[in-house]
Amino acid sequence: MRLNLNTKIRLGFGIALVVLLLTSLFAYMSIQQVAYYTNRVEHTYKVLQHTTDLRTQVRDAQGAIRSYLLMGDKAYLGNYDNLVSDIHRNYESLRHLTFDNPDHQRRLDTLGTLMAQEVLLLDAWRQRPPTLYAARDLVRGDRRQLEQIRAVIAQIKNSEDLLLRERTRNRDIWERTAPLAIIGSAVLTILLVLWLFSRIVQELKEKESLQTELAAVNFNTTQRIRLIENLAEQVVLGDYKVKIRDKEQDSLGKLAGSLNRMTQTLDYTFEALNKRNLELDQFAYVASHDLKAPLRGIGALVKWMEEELSHELSVQMREYLAMLKGRLTRLDDLINGLLAYARAGRTQPLPEEVDVRGLVAEVAEMVVPHGFTVDLPPSLPPFLTDRLSLQQVFTNLLSNAVKHHHSGQGHLSIGVQELKKEYEFSVTDDGPGIAPEYHEKIFQIFQTLRDRNTAESTGIGLSIVRKIIEEHKGSIRVQSVPGQGATFVFTWPKTLAPVSQVITPATVLF
Repeated sequence: MRLNLNTKIRLGFGIALVVLLLTSLFAYMSIQQVAYYTNRVEHTYKVLQHTTDLRTQVRDAQGAIRSYLLMGDKAYLGNYDNLVSDIHRNYESLRHLTFDNPDHQRRLDTLGTLMAQEVLLLDAWRQRPPTLYAARDLVRGDRRQLEQIRAVIAQIKNSEDLLLRERTRNRDIWERTAPLAIIGSAVLTILLVLWLFSRIVQELKEKESLQTELAAVNFNTTQRIRLIENLAEQVVLGDYKVKIRDKEQDSLGKLAGSLNRMTQTLDYTFEALNKRNLELDQFAYVASHDLKAPLRGIGALVKWMEEELSHELSVQMREYLAMLKGRLTRLDDLINGLLAYARAGRTQPLPEEVDVRGLVAEVAEMVVPHGFTVDLPPSLPPFLTDRLSLQQVFTNLLSNAVKHHHSGQGHLSIGVQELKKEYEFSVTDDGPGIAPEYHEKIFQIFQTLRDRNTAESTGIGLSIVRKIIEEHKGSIRVQSVPGQGATFVFTWPKTLAPVSQVITPATVLF
């Protein structure tokens, strides 16, 4: 019996539909089994992870108490409290994850008892005074307890390892079976793919055309972004005359216009800054020559008056002349201080290997009188830095400590602490101290806390110190209360920041 075309088509589609339905059901069952065993494998990994975390946290909890007993730092107690909370949380998670495993539940009962004993033991040790011997006794006394905890955790882990191998094996079996079912379905699907082939070819042609267009747009965008990146690099190097020629009206074109305006503003600003620096240099020249020359002349006149009219000067006149010489000296020191403040941070740093201990010793020998003692720790580091600036900082700080001391004898000490990217130095004295309301005022120019008739001070020294330190990307602060001395703490970078090269010719990016 011959079947007509329509019957063949219907019969073929019917058979294909039945086969597709059967293979799809089998594929669905295979995928479900793969998902089930995958879920069980993930569950086993979670149990293993929690057991590993629990063992690590118990060990770290003992380590936190041991560190506290060794160092006496109460920060470790806070870390210990967090670890105890994590231990309880992990233990409860294990309870929940293994609720269907009676063997694990029994082991967890034992583990819970052991961990409770461990926490009680560590809580008792945290109450003891921190000493090296206490830390040693803790390790010795807790060894057996930790071994018992590790043994129970190891039992749980070994049992889960066996489950993991079994579940992984079943998952692999179903993973190999599932593709066979899927392939059966795919064979029938090919018939439908052939019917859709013509449409797919047409869509591929359209997609290829679209990709070609997108590639051209992407290439053009990449080139424009590179021009913007190049402009940024030129600005970093100091060329503020660079420009981008981009007349497009899209977002990148607007960004290019904004960058051009930014570089123009930067160029104008830095030109103005250079002009101000030139004016400052001219002021320094005038101050060092035109202002100091009359001071020298007045000083010479006073000296001549004292020499040639020595028999005619009254006691009061001699006192006036002495006061005049003091004012001239103070004015000369003020001019020198202004020059030093103007020059601070404007010189090119010359990096060289500096032995800080030797440098401070040289400074102390120059500015600290014999009535004072200076303690230098052996830990003062040698490193590559700007020697002249660092020497000026220590010179001003030591000189300031001596100048403002309430007696002719005193004690100074230098300290250092190594931080991640910088050193933190300190200069401590046993002078009269500084009230908290003046801690910021002393760093302002021309500010001094003592009467200038009592201590000759221009009020510029600490301003110079702050300016030098801030130019080197550091900071300075004072710690002091009246009657208990003062400590000046400042940070200094371990490495000098690179100096940008200024590029003067104009550049245009096409």
